[in-house]
Amino acid sequence: MRKLQSQGVHHITLVGANRQTSIDFWEGVLGMPFVFEQPNLDKPAESHLYFDPGDGRLITVFTDEARKPDTQRTPTDIGCVHHIAFAVSRVTFLQAVARLDERKIRHSGVKDRGFMDSIYFEDPLGLLIELASYRFEPPAGLGHADVLMEAHKIRVARGDYNIAEVHLADAIEALMATRPTLSGDREPKNPY
Repeated sequence: MRKLQSQGVHHITLVGANRQTSIDFWEGVLGMPFVFEQPNLDKPAESHLYFDPGDGRLITVFTDEARKPDTQRTPTDIGCVHHIAFAVSRVTFLQAVARLDERKIRHSGVKDRGFMDSIYFEDPLGLLIELASYRFEPPAGLGHADVLMEAHKIRVARGDYNIAEVHLADAIEALMATRPTLSGDREPKNPY
């Protein structure tokens, strides 16, 4: 038996209300360009809108002009989506509270997640949206998941509750120590 190896999220499709509600939220609030539209090929009465979340992948929404927005929180039962998180740059994250407040969108305020900061709010259809900003940049050639896996190992070895900034810094140092060097001694020094 062999795996069906994933290489990333291709797209996420949501059930929307009318077309304009989707465009106004995904492009008008979150800045995702509306890149194309076609009929829902499995249900031609619906439209299928495609948005670029910033990484070239897609968020798509099935819309129907007969559906009206329902702002009640979407179900969080077993098997349901709890929330969708989108990466934002640090400078955008630092503006998020003010920009949500400007639109009178209720939100959680900034949440400290140790390795990142988050803000949560609901879309016009009750889906919980997270804006997430990492507190670190991975070394060139590595991804955030590489640093987080190493930080997790360090955290567990130390018996700490959750990943904190010290674990991230130590993880980055450990990952960099795996790179070749001409130095015979990689130990920390004090040249002063």
